[in-house]
Amino acid sequence: MNCNVGKTEQIIRISVGVSILLLGLRNKSWWGLAGLAPILTGTTRYCPLNTALRIDNC
Repeated sequence: MNCNVGKTEQIIRISVGVSILLLGLRNKSWWGLAGLAPILTGTTRYCPLNTALRIDNC
C-alpha cells in the first residue's frame, strides 16, 4: 500500500475520528464506531477511496 494521505490530512482524519468516537460514547450510540474508519486511514496514511478517485496528497 502506497501512502496517499498527507500529514495535514492525517491530523484532520485522526481528530475527526476521535471526535466521532467520543460523541458516540457520550450518546451511547453504535454510530460512534464510524469514527474508527478515519482513525484507521489516518494512522496507516492509506485511504482506498483516495486510490479509487486517484487522489494522492502524500
